[in-house]
Amino acid sequence: MRLHNVCSAATATAAMTAALVAGAPGEAGQCTPPPLPGKVVEVKLTDRASGPMGLTVTPAKVPGGTVSFRASNTGTLVHELVVLPLANGQVVGKQPVGSDARVSETGMLGEASRDCGGGEGDGIAPGSMGWVTLKLNPGRYELLCNFPGHYASGMHASFDVTK
Repeated sequence: MRLHNVCSAATATAAMTAALVAGAPGEAGQCTPPPLPGKVVEVKLTDRASGPMGLTVTPAKVPGGTVSFRASNTGTLVHELVVLPLANGQVVGKQPVGSDARVSETGMLGEASRDCGGGEGDGIAPGSMGWVTLKLNPGRYELLCNFPGHYASGMHASFDVTK
């Protein structure tokens, strides 16, 4: 489990600058990921100053095997994407939130939290993206942002893997 701090505007700006060095830059402040293997799933991480936070997944169902998640932060805050398996009968958005305003990441299969890079990092800056490639078996999964308070604010979605 990786603990994250809420980043300041200066930290987010520094992360965006680092993204231009770490990834393949497009236009100023943009990040272009490398070609990703397997089925590519687009995940949008959003927040609004006056509205709810959200996480949208396209497509929401893929066949088992290699799956690459490309997480785009279209919001104004730093976010991440965490992939957790769901047990039978477990409902998306109903995981217990701890005193640290996060859910347990026990059993986590992977995360995209590196700004303009793959795998774990300190968060994806606004306007940037991160990615992760996993081998997923058929089942139900919950995709979420686990920065403090984000899960409870609605940053979670269901994801299904078929046979």
